[in-house]
Amino acid sequence: MTSRQVFGLIFLVCAGLLGVAFYMEYVMGLEPCPLCWLQRFGFMGAGLVSLVAVLHGPSGLGVRIYGLLLAVTAGAGLGVAGRQLWLQSLPADQVPACGPSVDYLLEVLPLFEVLATALKGTGDCAEVVWRFMGLSIPGWTAVFFSLLVVTGLAVLLRRSKS
Repeated sequence: MTSRQVFGLIFLVCAGLLGVAFYMEYVMGLEPCPLCWLQRFGFMGAGLVSLVAVLHGPSGLGVRIYGLLLAVTAGAGLGVAGRQLWLQSLPADQVPACGPSVDYLLEVLPLFEVLATALKGTGDCAEVVWRFMGLSIPGWTAVFFSLLVVTGLAVLLRRSKS
């Protein structure tokens, strides 16, 4: 596959995963916690990097830069998913208290405080509300973020085809 095809496929995967997230929210009625929102932003970032790479169609060093950007954005998402998986593994007496919704936080706090609060996680983030094949939502996002990191690193390190 050419790098343009790889980035196009990544964009479609990220768009599909975001579609699933919005389906779970609006059709299944699952309210996303602050860490879920940050994971969505991770997929948005990876998808945006991939879309720009498709539209730009770089070669050589440009492909490597997009591969690095993909690995970094997906790595950040993987870190957030790992944080949520850690919260979900805590005993009930160690789970942090539930906090306000992201909408409320955005209304009353500056953006950087919202991000800091969201990264800490809340009791809502520790609750497992859905499983598929034994994995919770952050478990699945960790799988996909891991695949995106590996793909970004592979693009970064391989000999480029334009």
